[in-house]
Amino acid sequence: MSQHLDSAAIADYLSDNPHFFEEHSELLARVKLTSPVAGRTVSLQERQMEVLRDKIKSLELRLSELLRIAQENDAITQKFLVWTRSLLMARNDVDMPHTLINGLQTIFSVPHATLRIWGVAEEYSHTWFAAEVSEDAKIFCNGLTAPYCGPNQDFEAASWIDDAESIQSIAMLPLRNDAGMEAFGLLVLGSPDPHRFTSDMATDFLSKIGETASAAMNCLLD
Repeated sequence: MSQHLDSAAIADYLSDNPHFFEEHSELLARVKLTSPVAGRTVSLQERQMEVLRDKIKSLELRLSELLRIAQENDAITQKFLVWTRSLLMARNDVDMPHTLINGLQTIFSVPHATLRIWGVAEEYSHTWFAAEVSEDAKIFCNGLTAPYCGPNQDFEAASWIDDAESIQSIAMLPLRNDAGMEAFGLLVLGSPDPHRFTSDMATDFLSKIGETASAAMNCLLD
């Protein structure tokens, strides 16, 4: 009298007895399965090969994606090094802000960029980067613990950019000497593309840009 076995029990048995198909190798060819790929009945061996091919294809796609990300990160790193070098080669302190902004626009292809610094030394008080900033903007900047990226919601900082009306997305990077300290400035990047700076984008490199810009601009403070 035969006893009905459920599929889970059979699966457990095969898992516990890996040599089963070695002892009964003829079953590999005799057992027939329906293939979702070929749309026909295939042997167990053929089905195993299909499963392995699917896994290999999935791994290849994942590897390709990782290589793409690595290449993009390497390209950004190279741009970051070129930009940093341009800051180190600035002829004098008052040239530094222009060099910084020009580098972001040309090296990183940022459509619009500007900055404001408060608490500058007296000799820089009449420069474009020391233009007046409202207390609300300073409070907002001090509240940023990481770069803000997202749509332009009529931020005051957006008005510092020429052609401010065209800015659809914006990134704002606080400038401070160290984490936890009050900000002494704000670096602003803008784009007419609403998808250039989004709230879900990674900000690792933007944070590094902010830190480097803070170190470069520190020489202008009183």
